[in-house]
Amino acid sequence: MDAPDRDTALLHLRTAVERSKRQQQVPFARNFLSSTDDTTPPLARLIRGGRGGGTRLKLYLTITMMVTRSPHDIHQPPSSRLWARTLAMADPSAPRRITSNLKWLHNNKFIALTPRAGAIPKITLLDPTGTGDAYVRPLLSGDTYVTLPLDLWNQGWILKLSPTALALLMVIRDVQQTKDAPRYANRQLHDSYQLSWDTWTRASQELVGHALLETTRVPQGGDFDYQRMRNLYRINLERFTSQPTW
Repeated sequence: MDAPDRDTALLHLRTAVERSKRQQQVPFARNFLSSTDDTTPPLARLIRGGRGGGTRLKLYLTITMMVTRSPHDIHQPPSSRLWARTLAMADPSAPRRITSNLKWLHNNKFIALTPRAGAIPKITLLDPTGTGDAYVRPLLSGDTYVTLPLDLWNQGWILKLSPTALALLMVIRDVQQTKDAPRYANRQLHDSYQLSWDTWTRASQELVGHALLETTRVPQGGDFDYQRMRNLYRINLERFTSQPTW
């Protein structure tokens, strides 16, 4: 990522955070992350499909950050070209990819795009499970939720991290239950996110490499039992307050 593109993106991201008037972290409903049946969770759906999945997830997370109150819309949304600059997508095809992924989010009922004569379509955030129902803030719905720090945008981490690392960041926030103590993800909990073991491994290595994640290997079982090693995970939120190494 070239420095001019990065600096421009950071400027746009910080402007978006400022306009949102958010003072705290951004909440996401737990049913966006996990599923209690064989249905693929929304988060896993968003990141599948390679390069497009990365754009979709970053768009969706940023739209959710920008929308703070009913009717949960962006009445004057960025153009596809401005979205591309905001996400540091410098290649000539970037605006077209933005448009394609906004349509994907619309067709899959994560957002609603409302056409307007002579203007960019209005973006309205919908229920995160893809039902097409109206969006309800997790804090008001009574459901459990996880949060992402505003510094994910203010410091440019959303530009630096891969889509799988962003997804695992949310998942481990859920595993930790927003507590600071390291936590273990048992098999049932792991399976509820429907992220492959390979994805989990690669994404955790990326987060560890940026000092965003701490992992501890501990034995499972008593002294006379067959002992297996398991990973305890802890997100280092303090690391988000400074920029990544570019």
